[in-house]
Parts: sequence; structure tokens; C-alpha cells
Amino acid sequence: MIRIRFPAMKRSLVAILRGIKPDETADIIDGLIDAGFSAIEIPLNSPDPFRSIEIAVKRAPKDVLIGAGTVLSVEDVDRLNSVGGRLMVSPNVDREVIAQAASHGMVTMPGVFTPTEALAACAAGASALKFFPASVLGPSGISAIRAILPKDVPVGAVGGVSNEDFAAYAKVGVRTFGLGSSLYKEGMEAADVARRGVAAIAAYDALEKDRP
Repeated sequence: MIRIRFPAMKRSLVAILRGIKPDETADIIDGLIDAGFSAIEIPLNSPDPFRSIEIAVKRAPKDVLIGAGTVLSVEDVDRLNSVGGRLMVSPNVDREVIAQAASHGMVTMPGVFTPTEALAACAAGASALKFFPASVLGPSGISAIRAILPKDVPVGAVGGVSNEDFAAYAKVGVRTFGLGSSLYKEGMEAADVARRGVAAIAAYDALEKDRP
């Protein structure tokens, strides 16, 4: 089993751009990177996602993680690797998908909801866990499951989470977040996405300033 460590980032935030089109990608990616994001996910149920990922990879500095979400097959992993993606996010726990991504040196973040799924993902070598939908579990639900997980596996809250929720999750030790519709919705202008990105970064930085 290969496990790729989740990288240390100034801000443990993943921008999720579900629905983005290739001709929108460059400007939106530039705005989010300028705002301070260092991890960006383009779900595979977006229009021509691998083309958008390839564009994003070429725009981003080497220290910015670019990758795919909603990755469901080994073939998807291989194609993601072929366009330079280094982040693999899935909605489920599939040992073969996680292993294939790790073999390419990708950071892996499978989706989990229960203790069984979370421990299975850890056993499969996941870099981090994506608790999804976090809005259903809430901070208390994630905290209860987190108590039985390996301490060195980062835990992220994704699904129905915005910068307004950071503080509640931080109280139970969760400081990794995936921001989807609160940051980007299909058809949004790049300038609007950038403004939301700046607000999210400011909220995260304020949270970190208050860290004990």
C-alpha cells in the first residue's frame, strides 16, 4: 500500500469548480490562485473536464494542487494523470482507484460518511478523508467519528460548507474544507468567483489567527 501524504498548505482549502467549462477555466483559476487558494478540484461531471484540468495545470504554479473530483474508475485516474492532475477526489471509497492514484503520486481524498467507510479509506492509504455531505453530519458528527481515526490522517468537511461554517468545524479540530457552490456555481463570472474566493480566504485567515 502506498500512501501519499496530504501536503502542508498555508490554507487547507479546496476550491470545487463543478460545471466549469474549458473556456472559463483560465480566468477563474487565475482569480482563485491570486486570492490564495492552493488546491483546486474540477469534478468529472463537468463539461470536458480533462481539458479544463489540463488548462488549470498549465496556469497554476507547481505548489498548487490541481485535480479532479467525482473520480470513479481506474481509467479516470490514468487520464487525470495524463493531463498532469495531482489531486484525486472521489465520492466513495474504492481501493483500486485510491491505489492507482497513489501509484501516480497523487494526493487522494475519498468521500466518507460512516466510521466503517472512514477506516476503510485509511486502510486503503488515503491521503485525507472527505466527510460528505458535511452539512448532514455537522461538526458534532464528524468529531465523534474523528475520535477513532488515525491522528495523522487529515479530515475535511465538504458539502453544504461555506466560510460562515469554518468556526463551528474548527471548534472540533476540523480545518480542511472543500468549498463548492458557496464559491462557484455554473455560469458565474470569473470576477464574482474571485470575490468569493477572497472572502473565503479572509475568513480562513481570521480563523487561523485565533488558533490557540
